[in-house]
Amino acid sequence: MAREDAVRCLRCLLYALNLLFWLMSACVLGVAAWIRDSLNTVLTLTAHTRLEEAAVLTYSPAVHPVIIAVCCFLIIVAMVGYCGTLRCNLLLLSWYFGSLLVIFCVELASAVWTYEEPSVQRSDMISLKSRMPNYGLQRYQWLTHTWNSFQTEFKCCGVIYFTDWLEMTEMEWPPDSCCSNQYPGCARHAHFHDLSDLHQEGCGPKIYSFIRGTKQLQVLRFLGVSIGVAQILAMALTLTLLWALYYGRKSPDLDPPPPDDLTVVTATHGASAEASKSGCGRTSKGCTNVASKPKEFEMERLHAAA
Repeated sequence: MAREDAVRCLRCLLYALNLLFWLMSACVLGVAAWIRDSLNTVLTLTAHTRLEEAAVLTYSPAVHPVIIAVCCFLIIVAMVGYCGTLRCNLLLLSWYFGSLLVIFCVELASAVWTYEEPSVQRSDMISLKSRMPNYGLQRYQWLTHTWNSFQTEFKCCGVIYFTDWLEMTEMEWPPDSCCSNQYPGCARHAHFHDLSDLHQEGCGPKIYSFIRGTKQLQVLRFLGVSIGVAQILAMALTLTLLWALYYGRKSPDLDPPPPDDLTVVTATHGASAEASKSGCGRTSKGCTNVASKPKEFEMERLHAAA
């Protein structure tokens, strides 16, 4: 009875862990897709600079194809583990344990391989100014779109200050993406009337903060550690469940099962019937002896009369 309660408890814990694997894997995929858009924008602006290398080094563990594939595979493994736990199938549970072990080793190797602190300084932000003269050119429309998207999303203007656009280009005022309230011609109106309508912070410090790490990256790191801890716990519980199921099937119960009421009644009736038959046998013998006695007396009387 105690073993059955332990098996039931282990199965409930594995159900919860598999559900947790589904949720955390889905969260990792969602946050990684969210970060990837901003990362592509930063990589476009920082191409062929030290900032690009630092950004790749920081975010490669989060958006690396291996990590994405591992999260997708973990969802499938969790489904197999759920089915194996539901049916108490030793083969499925063994495959589940082996898959978790392989995934954990891959995650650990990726974390060790990609763990390196990026070496970037604020002075490296000046290198971004070299790409500003290409803004607005016909063959650099992709760069123009990237600058506009980054300045709108991160609410910044220029590299250090909005005057960088006036120094590095032939523009008389910053792009409209520098406005806090954007509309066609807003930058011109702000340049001549109210400079406070422009974003006062440069994009260089924003890129530096992004490379050093964002809240989304911290969430991904927390989810990665949580998945690793949950995998260790799931492997330990799976081994315990395998041991309980295997030895529970191998060794029979020492205590005999309690007899059914029907069996007891049948045995009682059988014994009574046998006793009745034996009693009737003994009684019939006794009756035969009693019946034979009058015949013997009658024969003796006839002999005496003769």
